[in-house]
Amino acid sequence: MLRCLIVDDNDYFLSAARCLLERQGVAVVGVASDSAQALRLAEQLRPDVALVDINLGSECGFDLAVRLRGEADPAALLVILISSHAEDDYADLIEASPAVGFLSKTALSGDAIGALLAGAGESYRRGPVNGPPGR
Repeated sequence: MLRCLIVDDNDYFLSAARCLLERQGVAVVGVASDSAQALRLAEQLRPDVALVDINLGSECGFDLAVRLRGEADPAALLVILISSHAEDDYADLIEASPAVGFLSKTALSGDAIGALLAGAGESYRRGPVNGPPGR
């Protein structure tokens, strides 16, 4: 089962995204509202993927993506950037980041995460992205 950390400064979004993804078989192992909390949880919980909001209030999601990939085990933690803004608004920055890709918050789903990971060439085979484990 895919283990996910969600990083966003909006408590409502954190709750809604957690509920949605867990219903789709993604194990949301933690949520964080700032960079310090995200780094701490990434080290403690060892998620497979971190969904990182580009705009974290006064912090920058791009900077956090770099830190997550540099401070965590880079082979183990993948980063997907998320935003309520269009991908085109950040295309060059997303391309230059260590993230495997971008998802609009409105397109967030277990299937969308799985497609991004598959499209990035990751051989993630620990179980289905959606649906019950072992299926």
